[in-house]
Amino acid sequence: MDIAALKTYFLGLQDRITTAMSAIDGKTFSVDAWDKPEDSKLKGYGRTCTLDQGNILEKGGVGFSHVRGDQMPPSASHHRPELAGRSFEAMGVSLVFHPHNPKVPTTHMNVRCFIAQAPDKDPVWWFGGGFDLTPYYGVDEDCRHFHQSAKDALDPFGTELYPRFKKWCDEYFYLKHRDEPRGIGGVFFDDFNSLGFEQSFAMTRAVGDAFIKAYIPIVERRHQDSFTPEEKAFQEYRRGRYVEYNLLFDRGTIFGLHSGGRTESILMSMPPVVQWWYNWQPKPGTPEAKLYDYYLKPRDWLV
Repeated sequence: MDIAALKTYFLGLQDRITTAMSAIDGKTFSVDAWDKPEDSKLKGYGRTCTLDQGNILEKGGVGFSHVRGDQMPPSASHHRPELAGRSFEAMGVSLVFHPHNPKVPTTHMNVRCFIAQAPDKDPVWWFGGGFDLTPYYGVDEDCRHFHQSAKDALDPFGTELYPRFKKWCDEYFYLKHRDEPRGIGGVFFDDFNSLGFEQSFAMTRAVGDAFIKAYIPIVERRHQDSFTPEEKAFQEYRRGRYVEYNLLFDRGTIFGLHSGGRTESILMSMPPVVQWWYNWQPKPGTPEAKLYDYYLKPRDWLV
């Protein structure tokens, strides 16, 4: 288990993604390097890269963090009760991009490694992550491209992984209180160690490296599309679902807040402008209705 190799990869991935997005947006990310205070219960450091009010991104954040704690927080020990009381170490990269144009989907990506340790016991480690797409006005071509990129990344490690991780993503990014998916999915995995450390790390790298190929071409195709004020308002309404999911269900957000993580970095995923409309329903036959009736339905995008 090479902690230095993990750090080198995750920081390099952060650099590659911010460079690729800046090249299209025309505006560079601001970099905020931080260290946890000595008196905090969570130790560690990180680097948060943000782009606000860019030419394409209304708000974007790509965060790296490497944190350590003396005891597993409740959100993690509830998930893995056999690890309660162990110290832990977590490292990874997480991002969310919220574009100006409602014709460009929002996206999320995360890759991470978690290590739990206890005296006189072997460390318990696993990898997790994935990426998913949240369109407001869906396009089949974009959905197919996004999922094909995920499948191409995973197939070298086992052709069973893409369908397994796609289903996991559909089930994970689901708003139970609304009986509604967050978007058109992608891939998601957690607690993954079945290939051994080196191959599990290699698979995680493949997923992280595939994100640029999965998302950037969609941005290039859609960011100059025209849109109306009504379409912008619908985007802001749908962003509310993003907020609800992240605060109510997302394990990474909950873990970060419960463990004493850096709040500004954890909540960088929040969209800049959001609307909530009471009991709103799309009119039948509209593009907004098609999002609900067609795109927000789990389906095989590669048939």
